[in-house]
Amino acid sequence: MPSNLMRYGVSAVVAAALAIAAPSARAQQAVAVAIDDDDIGGVVRGPGGPEAGVWVIAETRDLPVRYIKIVVTDDQGRYVVPDLPKATYDVWVRGYGLVDSPKVKSAPGKQLNLTAVSAPNDKAAAQYYPAIYWYSMLEIPSKDKFGPDNNANIPEKIKQSDWLNAMKNNGCVGCHQLGQLSTRTIPKLHMDQGKTHEDAWMRRIQSGQGGEIMVNQAAGDLGGAPFKYFAEWTERVEKGELPFAKPTRPQGVERNIVVTLRDWHNPKQYLHDLIASDRRYPTVNGYGPVYGQCEHACNDMPILDPVKNVATNFKLPVTDDMPLALGPGNAGAVKILQTSAYWGEENIWDSKANNHNSMFDRKGRLWLAATGHVPDNPAFCKKGSDHPSAKEFPLNSTNRRVTMYEPKTGKYTAYQTCFGSHHLQFGYDANETLWMSTGGGGGNVGWINTKMLDETGDIEKSQGWTALVLDTNGNGKRDDYVEPNQPVDPTKDKRIGPTFYAVMPSPVDGSIWGALRGSPGAIVRVDPGTNPHKALSEIYNVPMPGFGVRGGDIDKQGRVWVSLASGHMGMFDRRKCKGPLNGPKATGDHCPEGWSFYQYPGPGFKGIGENSAEASYYSWVDQHNTFGLGDDIPMSTANLMDGLVALNKDGKMVSIRVPYPLGFYAKGFDGRIDDANAGWKGRGLWAANGDRTPWLIEGGKGTKPLAAHFQLRPDPLAK
Repeated sequence: MPSNLMRYGVSAVVAAALAIAAPSARAQQAVAVAIDDDDIGGVVRGPGGPEAGVWVIAETRDLPVRYIKIVVTDDQGRYVVPDLPKATYDVWVRGYGLVDSPKVKSAPGKQLNLTAVSAPNDKAAAQYYPAIYWYSMLEIPSKDKFGPDNNANIPEKIKQSDWLNAMKNNGCVGCHQLGQLSTRTIPKLHMDQGKTHEDAWMRRIQSGQGGEIMVNQAAGDLGGAPFKYFAEWTERVEKGELPFAKPTRPQGVERNIVVTLRDWHNPKQYLHDLIASDRRYPTVNGYGPVYGQCEHACNDMPILDPVKNVATNFKLPVTDDMPLALGPGNAGAVKILQTSAYWGEENIWDSKANNHNSMFDRKGRLWLAATGHVPDNPAFCKKGSDHPSAKEFPLNSTNRRVTMYEPKTGKYTAYQTCFGSHHLQFGYDANETLWMSTGGGGGNVGWINTKMLDETGDIEKSQGWTALVLDTNGNGKRDDYVEPNQPVDPTKDKRIGPTFYAVMPSPVDGSIWGALRGSPGAIVRVDPGTNPHKALSEIYNVPMPGFGVRGGDIDKQGRVWVSLASGHMGMFDRRKCKGPLNGPKATGDHCPEGWSFYQYPGPGFKGIGENSAEASYYSWVDQHNTFGLGDDIPMSTANLMDGLVALNKDGKMVSIRVPYPLGFYAKGFDGRIDDANAGWKGRGLWAANGDRTPWLIEGGKGTKPLAAHFQLRPDPLAK
C-alpha cells in the first residue's frame, strides 16, 4: 500500500526528482568506496554537495522474510551497506531536511551513488521526524490546574507529575508510540462518529480489546480531562502546526550504527519483545534464532533465524480448561469495547499462555513467563501447607506461571509455580536461581532453584517466594508485620503491597532488586539471606526531579538504572546512602543522595521547565559490551525516538534509531555476542517492535512486527 507520507505531497517531490535519480557522469567519476561482493557502497550528494549524517536504506522482499539494512553516511557523504544476502534491493536516502529519494534497484557487490532530495518546505521535512517532536506539542496542564481548587476537571488528588506519568511510560506510551502519523491524526471512522476532535478521542480510545483499560485510565483515573488536551493537539496538527523543535542528524558514533530489520509473526497480533541470549553469558545461542513473546495477543512463540532469514512459529501448548489471558486482572478485554477502525468487530487477541517475557539459561534453554495451568493453585501453595514459603505467605491462585522450552528437542514443560511471573532473570549464584517479578500486584517475589529442579524434577521443593517486608523495628530479622494499608508500628515490621515490575539480581552481593511502578515509584532491595522465605527488604523512593518508574536493570557495580516518566534515566547507588537503611525512619525517602538523573534527548513539553518528552519503557545494562560502547553501559528503550538510547562513558546520550519504517517501538531488548573474535560483526543488540497496534507503523495495515539487530562499526565505512 502507498506510504502514509504520500498524504503530504512528498510523492510529487520524489516524482519530480526522478530525472536526477540516475548517477550523473560527474558522480560516476568520484573515487569509488571500497566494498566487498556482499556490500553496496557509494556517495550520497544533494544540491549542496555530499550529504553527511543521512541514512541509506536497502530493502528486499526476495528473501523468506522482508529484509532491511540501514547505515549512515560519513562526513563526506560516503556509505557502505555491508553483508547483504544475495537479492535485488531497493536503495534510497532518508534524512532530516530531506524527503525520500527515488528508490534505485541494486545488488550486493555494486557501487551506487545516490542523489538526496531536499525537502521543499518544513511541513514535508517534519514527516520524517521521530514521534517525540510531534508529541511534545501536546499541552500539559500548568500546575495551577491541579489540586482541590482547580477548574480543569482534573481529579483533585492528581498532581502534574501523576498526569505526566499517565501521558507517558506508565500510561498511554506504555502501550503505543504517540506522535507518529497514525496517532497525531484521527481515523475517518472516529471523526465521522465523533464530529469534533474531542468526541473522536473519546470514541477512539474505546476501540478494540485494549479499549477498556484506556477508558479506565483517561475517563476514570483522570476524570476525562485528557480528551480536551488530545483534541487540541490533533486539531492544531490538522490545521498545519509543525513541531517547534527540529532534530539534528546523527553525529559521532551514531554514524557507525548499522540497523538490520526482518519482519516476522503476523500483521494482527503484537509482540511484547524478544530474547537472544543469556544476559550473564552473552555468547549463549550465538548466531542462533531469536524468540518472540506474544503476551495477551496469542499463544504463538515466533522464532526468527537470522542466518537463514526464515521465520517459523512454535505454538505454546495450553489446555481447554485454561481461561483466556484477558479480562479482569489483564491488560486486554475478552471482547472489543467498540469497533476498531482497522479490524472492525474482530477480536484479534486470544492468548491463554500469556507469554510476557523469556530468558535463556547457560544451557541454551528458554524460560518463559507464561502459563500452562488454570489459575487455582495446588494445595502446597495455600494456607495449611508445610511448604516454608506457604507458611509465611500462602497464595491461592495466579494467572501466569513459568514454562520452559528446549530448542534442541522441542520439549515444552509447564511448571506449576504458586507465585506469578511477569519478568524473569537469572541470579549469579551456584543454584542458577531464576527470579520472577509479578508485574505489580501479588505482594511477593518468587524463585526457582533450577539446579535442584534439574536434579530432582520436583517443582514443589525447588520453588519459593517471599513477601516484601521492611525491617521497620530495625532488629535485623523478620517479625510480625503490619499490612500495607495499616500505619507504621515501630515495634513491628511493615509489608509492602505492590511488587516488582522489573526484577534485577545483583552480581555483587546476591541481593535482588525490583522496580515498583508508579508516581513517583520506587525500587526495592531484597536480601535473601540464609532463609529467603523470611527475607527482609529495603525501599528507596524516587525523589524529584525524577518520577514514574517503569523498567530497570542493574550494572556490575550493583547500581540500579531505571526508566522514568520524568524524561530521565535514573540511577541509584546504595553505597552513597548516609543514614540507616532500616528502622522506623527507613520508609523510602531516607536516601535521596543515592539517586542521580540523566535527561533523555529530544524536545520537552512546553511550560513545565527543562524536560524531555521521552517516555522510556525499559532500561537495560550492557554488562558485557555486547554492542561495542564498552562494559556496563546503561541503555533504555527510546519509545518516542524510534529505537534505543545509551548513556556513553563520556556522559553523552547516544541515539540508536530505526529511521525506517517510522514508528519502531521496543518494550525490551537484549545483547548477544555471536563470535567474540569477529569484531563488531560478532556483536549486537536485539529488539522487537512491541507496539500493541503494530499496524500503526509506517506502511499501515498489513505490516508485520519487526526484529531489529543493532551493530556498531568502528567507522561508517567498515565492512
